[in-house]
Amino acid sequence: MEHLTELVCQAKTGDAHAFALLYQEIYLDLYRFALYTLRHPQDAEDAVGEAVADAFSQIRSLKEAAAFRAWMFRILTAKCRRKLKEYGKKTVELEESLPQEDRDWSEDLDVRRAFFALPQEERLILSLHLFAGYSSRETGRLLGLPAGTVRSRQSRALRRMEQLLS
Repeated sequence: MEHLTELVCQAKTGDAHAFALLYQEIYLDLYRFALYTLRHPQDAEDAVGEAVADAFSQIRSLKEAAAFRAWMFRILTAKCRRKLKEYGKKTVELEESLPQEDRDWSEDLDVRRAFFALPQEERLILSLHLFAGYSSRETGRLLGLPAGTVRSRQSRALRRMEQLLS
């Protein structure tokens, strides 16, 4: 933890290499969160990229070095919410020959289907908790909800997923 705090302090002085090392530490968690929130790999990559660019330009405004991870996820959450709003406004015709990854999805397909069957807000709450590691109080602050409401919605979402998987 001290190592990361030192990197944040260096990044706040404009050290791009230190910021790159910080980014390397949390990239996978940021991407997972964005992917499960947005459901599109390219949009997830875009949201992470935009969040990182904003964070780099605003790193000097970070008050506590130990809060870097939470600060990054707050920025990413805002980017994901903006993209979700854009989804409702655009219609795109898909090409018939979209590229496909060579991956065996059979192992996690049921879990993914159950997760994506949840309403958007429940997916966001679960993503913030499972991928970003936020507590219900922190999630509530991000979403403007009381912590108890976050806990009950999270519990309901997990029960709903369990029912879908059984």
